[in-house]
Amino acid sequence: MADKPDMHYARRARLVGIVLAGTMVLWLGGQWLGGRMDWPPRFALLFDLAAAAGFIWAMIVTYRISRNRPK
Repeated sequence: MADKPDMHYARRARLVGIVLAGTMVLWLGGQWLGGRMDWPPRFALLFDLAAAAGFIWAMIVTYRISRNRPK
């Protein structure tokens, strides 16, 4: 059985994966929906900024996982 620190890092990595996948699906869905409904470009920018925030968060958490994991 894996020890507690490994489970902690595995949970964090799983969360990062879920956030990345969800961000990508929501971003693509928002772009597609905006194109189909002829939304103004400023709404596309909102989806872009939200996606960028999700990706930046995932990069920061991934970096922290790799730095804090015991060798």
